Amino acid sequence: MLTTEQIARAADRLHEAERSRSQIAALTLDHDMTLDDAYAVQKQWVDRKMNEGTRLLGYKIGLTSRAMQRAVHIDEPDYGVLLEDMAIANGSRVETANFTDPMIEAEFAFFLRQPLFGDSVTQEQVLEATDYCVPALELIAARSYRVDPTTGYTRKIFDTIADNAANAGVVLGDCRIRPADVDLRWAGALLYLNDQIEETGLAGGVLGHPAEGIAWLCRRFALHGIRLQPGQLLLSGSFTRPVRVRPGDQVRADYGAFGEIHLNFM
Repeated sequence: MLTTEQIARAADRLHEAERSRSQIAALTLDHDMTLDDAYAVQKQWVDRKMNEGTRLLGYKIGLTSRAMQRAVHIDEPDYGVLLEDMAIANGSRVETANFTDPMIEAEFAFFLRQPLFGDSVTQEQVLEATDYCVPALELIAARSYRVDPTTGYTRKIFDTIADNAANAGVVLGDCRIRPADVDLRWAGALLYLNDQIEETGLAGGVLGHPAEGIAWLCRRFALHGIRLQPGQLLLSGSFTRPVRVRPGDQVRADYGAFGEIHLNFM
């Protein structure tokens, strides 16, 4: 277990990496970390950012596919915190240099109409509590090196979690979807990079149903007495692999009947 001082120092390193837009070596190069350690670093970093003036927007869920979980040797998803200063408008021009190693993923966002809490919350209860869903893109950015350029060390899942699950931004589509009207398992997107299809996927790739990601988060948070509240933005997990973006790139996510999301990277 990390000490309180070590957790604070790790959070400081990530905060400075984001501020300076300069990646750092993985925390696990210096520390043996547990999942609890990683989430403690994440919380301290997020608390610091909120103390500086931003506010809670919601939560994101990651590592929802079995393939990704096996790749990082974990048997459950992970989560990160969404803050208001991470919101990016559909159609925006994004300054690529503001993010370290930026990538894009396609998913669905949930908005609740009633709170959810408990260690036995089900997918059906999530759908019952949901007001609407919208298409979404997540902008991820690794503040610590995925592969260290000096040592070749590959960062671990603990590094990713401490790094707020690599979250950096979220873009929402305009179409509101009522879960009762659509089988979300069969909703998906074509993800284009510069007019070439880079990824496709169906939301059923997220734990069988994207609402299951929200249910997992409820059960995980119940251990800490945290409720999911109406109005919070909840990213349910990507159903595409991340696509790296560079200056000059154009991203378009085509969700069919549910509209499109566009971003231009400068």
